[in-house]
Amino acid sequence: MTAADVLLLALGSVAVGSGVLVVATRHLVRAGLYLVVCLGALAGMYLVLTAELVAWVQVLIYVGAVVVLLLFAVMLTRAPIGASDDLDRPGWAAALIGAGTGLGLAALLVDAYRWTAVELPDAGTAERLGDQIFRSWVLPFEVLSVLLLSALVGAIVLSRPDIGRPKTDGPHPDGPRTDRSGTAVAGGGPGDDGGRSR
Repeated sequence: MTAADVLLLALGSVAVGSGVLVVATRHLVRAGLYLVVCLGALAGMYLVLTAELVAWVQVLIYVGAVVVLLLFAVMLTRAPIGASDDLDRPGWAAALIGAGTGLGLAALLVDAYRWTAVELPDAGTAERLGDQIFRSWVLPFEVLSVLLLSALVGAIVLSRPDIGRPKTDGPHPDGPRTDRSGTAVAGGGPGDDGGRSR
């Protein structure tokens, strides 16, 4: 076992452990921070595999953009960030599905390679990778950018409850009623009985 194998095992353990904590924690902000650790460990694995460009793209896009967007969406929507007992659900179903999926993928991987050594191709360059992204994969790239933008705009809209709410001319609890032009109308103040004096 080489040093690269040891690093891959260590970083893989960190990624799996932090991924489990993402779905197991009851605090949303902590889940986002555990996601940062998980994605950082994946970037480290890319570095060990000599895929430096993919590693830095992982850090810049996923850690620096997606996670920050998630945390900003939580703050903008004023969502509860603490533990929510009323939202808890039994975890045995999710654990069963996750374990079954993991075992199925492991069996598929072992059956495909049978512990044989695989020759790696030559390391790609930024020019080749950019050519593939902006020629063959340009549509998914643009769809992802629109998705992130729409998520940010949706978070801003949800954080403003006054957007889309019709304005009413009903009585105001702190003062007299006013019409649309701002002129005071009798009968809207506290303790006022239709503008009549007793």
